[in-house]
Amino acid sequence: MLNKIDHFAVGTDLLENGMPAMAEALGVTLSPGGKHDLMSTHNCVMQSGKESFFELIAIDPAAPTPARPRWFSLDDPSTTQRLAERPRALCWVVNTDNLDEVVASSPVDLGEIITFTRGERSWRLTVPADGHLPEHGLLPAFIEWSPGPHPSTAQADLGVQLQGIRLSHPDFQKINKMLETLQISHLAQAVEGDIGLAFELQSPKGVVVID
Repeated sequence: MLNKIDHFAVGTDLLENGMPAMAEALGVTLSPGGKHDLMSTHNCVMQSGKESFFELIAIDPAAPTPARPRWFSLDDPSTTQRLAERPRALCWVVNTDNLDEVVASSPVDLGEIITFTRGERSWRLTVPADGHLPEHGLLPAFIEWSPGPHPSTAQADLGVQLQGIRLSHPDFQKINKMLETLQISHLAQAVEGDIGLAFELQSPKGVVVID
C-alpha cells in the first residue's frame, strides 16, 4: 500500500483573517482557492513539497448551511473558539492507493467515504458523519484521487515546504500503534504531552510551527 502526505489543513475563522495571518507568519501571499459545496467551506492552497499542498480552510459565510456537519470539526464550538483566536492546525490528509482497505483495517472509525468532484477531477475522502476528527486530529483523513496529475502541480510554489508533523498525546504509545496499523508511522510520530497537532514548515521566514 502506498501512503504519503497529500495535504494538511490549517483552519481559520474567516479567510480574510487567515490570509494576512499566514502572510505575517510565513512571508507568503495566498490567493483565494476553491469552494466545497457539500461542506459550505472554501480555501486557499499552495504547494508544500513534492505532490503535497498546504490548505487554509474556513467556513464560507456566503454558502448555505450544509445538510450535514462540516468536516475537520469546523462546526464544533471548541474549534470555533480556537479559530477565533488565530489560525490553527486542524487536520492532515494521507494520500493512499487503496482507500477501501485502509478504512476496513483501521483500528478506529475513520468515517464514511465520500466522493467529491471539481471540474474533471474527483476524489474520495474519509469524513466522519458527525464532523469530528479521529483522535482530535492526530489521526489523518485519507484521500484517493482519480487518475491524473496531483492537484498540487497546478498550485503556486511560494517557497513553503512541510518539514514534519508533530503529534502529542498523554498515551502516545497508543497513537503510535494506530499509526503502525494504518501503515503511516513513517509520516508522523507521537510524543508524550498534552493532546496537540502541529505542522513544522520551512518558509521564506525560516522554520515556522503552526499548532
